[in-house]
Amino acid sequence: MRLALALASFCLVAGQACAADPVEGDWMPDSGTKVHVAPCAAHPDQMCGTIVWLKNPNDKSGQPQRDTSNPDPTLRGRTLVGLPFIRDFHRAEPGRWTGGKIYDPDSGKTYDSKMQLGPDGTLKVSGCVLVFCQAQSWRRAP
Repeated sequence: MRLALALASFCLVAGQACAADPVEGDWMPDSGTKVHVAPCAAHPDQMCGTIVWLKNPNDKSGQPQRDTSNPDPTLRGRTLVGLPFIRDFHRAEPGRWTGGKIYDPDSGKTYDSKMQLGPDGTLKVSGCVLVFCQAQSWRRAP
């Protein structure tokens, strides 16, 4: 109880330091996936994201879809639901995060990435390799 009161007092004094960033929450890329974006467990000053839902969670044999394209053979048995999808984003300002990585389970590749809350309420996520970049707009999940 004392810890909760101390934390609440700290948040009142610190203000925005305890407020959730506008990119936090559940987001839907167009791919039939839901990604939960939240502070990273090991580094709460960074933002991470995990796949929490798939439109088609099972493969053709009825088994959960797995990370079969991962370049690390020891990780190919991981299910896609629960898979770390984005990581290591550093806050540039509220609603804008840079320096992160996004993983594409279809190709097994990881891309440098940034994300920013757009004026229309969508999350603009882009990933780049060298000078080639691709961007997506994710909508907030219901």
